[in-house]
Amino acid sequence: MASEKDNEALENFLRTQILNCIPKYPLDLALDRNGEYEVPTDFKLRFNQRLSLPIFTGNKIVDIHNNPLQIILDSHDHHQYPPYSIGVEILVLDGDFPGSSHNDTWSKDEFARYIKKERTEKRPLITGESKVTLWNGVGVVGDIKFTDNSSWIRSRRFRLGARVVQIQGGNSLQNMMLRIREAVTEPFVVKEHRIELYKKHHPPTLEDEVWRLDKIGKRGVFYQKLASEGIHTVQDFLKLFMVDSSKLREIMGAMSDRMWEATLKHAKTCVMGTKLYRFHGDNYILTLNPICQLVKIEINGQIYLECDFERIQGAHIQRFVKDAYANWNCVEEVDSEAQNTVQLITNKVSSNEEGGGNARNGL
Repeated sequence: MASEKDNEALENFLRTQILNCIPKYPLDLALDRNGEYEVPTDFKLRFNQRLSLPIFTGNKIVDIHNNPLQIILDSHDHHQYPPYSIGVEILVLDGDFPGSSHNDTWSKDEFARYIKKERTEKRPLITGESKVTLWNGVGVVGDIKFTDNSSWIRSRRFRLGARVVQIQGGNSLQNMMLRIREAVTEPFVVKEHRIELYKKHHPPTLEDEVWRLDKIGKRGVFYQKLASEGIHTVQDFLKLFMVDSSKLREIMGAMSDRMWEATLKHAKTCVMGTKLYRFHGDNYILTLNPICQLVKIEINGQIYLECDFERIQGAHIQRFVKDAYANWNCVEEVDSEAQNTVQLITNKVSSNEEGGGNARNGL
């Protein structure tokens, strides 16, 4: 609980702010609808970063860098902050709210008019830690999520807003309120989480389920055909394409050539990463990338890189790779030091041999 001395410090701070504002805003010293004076100051709240978009119901709201949202208290004098903590609440506003970070001349009542509440018999629009405490002008927003999409309001967009609900300290100035401007984000659409559950990934990852590829529906006909052949991920799809493309095309059956090309084109944009794998045969050792493309082969102690593969009969290479594919559960991941050695050798050969390919860019 604040002491009398602490209350006096807060009152002195507020009085200073009020007196500083009177010459600048003589017409703004008016009663608001609650019978309290609204005294403008140079203080205003703002969201430190833009929001990460798109936003889906049920997903944590974070900033563009995937970090928790931060609320900042701004003023012309960035070092002069109130001597107490400031309680702030996070609210949902209609996307048509006329203010922005570049136009912050709205009144407290105007801000309140644009606050959106949940639909009838629905949960609150945002759930989680919607109350934030600012210390020294900074507060971190906890885990907050939307429970409903934005399609039901006229603008079809929301904004997030933040407003002061309490300045910790005494009540001696309860009828002379320090005006700290509210923060607002740019308008955005909130989509249903189930839409995210079915969306395609651009680019896909090796670990993505195969239905993330274009023209393959989740639990659709092509998805089921692939699953019946053990093709569950994008990596599985690309491995079979590299080893036996005709078999993969046969599995897709009735898929039109146009759809097949679209699916294949999307799959080829997959993020490959840098991992390499080793497979031991009877008298040979293969080094392969994640989709079963051959990077290096060692036969009876003799090492061959891609530029040397033409010296080996193609039928032998194909048989070796198919053996590795059929026994993929037996391959071992190459350690990072060995990966670097392979990469250095490959780069050196590629720079000295015209037309030297790069196995990992073979897609």
